[in-house]
Amino acid sequence: MNTQVENFIPADFSDHSKVWVYQSSRLLTIQEAMQLEPSLSNFTKEWRSHGDPVKGYANLLYGQFIVLMADETYTQVGGCSTDFSVHFIQQIEKQFNIQLFDRQMLAFIIKDKVELLPYSQLEYAIQNGFINQHTLYFNNLIATKKELIQNWIIPAGKSWLGKRFFNLQPAS
Repeated sequence: MNTQVENFIPADFSDHSKVWVYQSSRLLTIQEAMQLEPSLSNFTKEWRSHGDPVKGYANLLYGQFIVLMADETYTQVGGCSTDFSVHFIQQIEKQFNIQLFDRQMLAFIIKDKVELLPYSQLEYAIQNGFINQHTLYFNNLIATKKELIQNWIIPAGKSWLGKRFFNLQPAS
């Protein structure tokens, strides 16, 4: 699995561009991904903040993560434009019968595949060796393009999980 995220996102966006990651409760089928693609494109064309167009990006990555990005060096994203994006994501949830706001599901790369694990089962998975500090983890808490590139897919031990579950000190 290619984890070099910079290969999938536009280079002409500021490193400080705002990013939102919405993790799907399941892998979308190829047909669903093809249906979703024009919706994502239309969303970025229609995205406005106080009437001004937002320089936006939207894409489905790894068949399971919708990434939205707004380059605020062009237009600041306000409350209404953020609400517009949330409503768009809610429409996608209904259209494809998926959940995109469940923060209790954690995503890891196991055997070159995205695997979801409920937070409630994390300790069990660690104790039984299904996950360790080196297992790649999707850190959906990132907020900028730079963080998306550098800190979205990282070893679990370098995320908030490191201190909480592996008794590691945060990476400096």
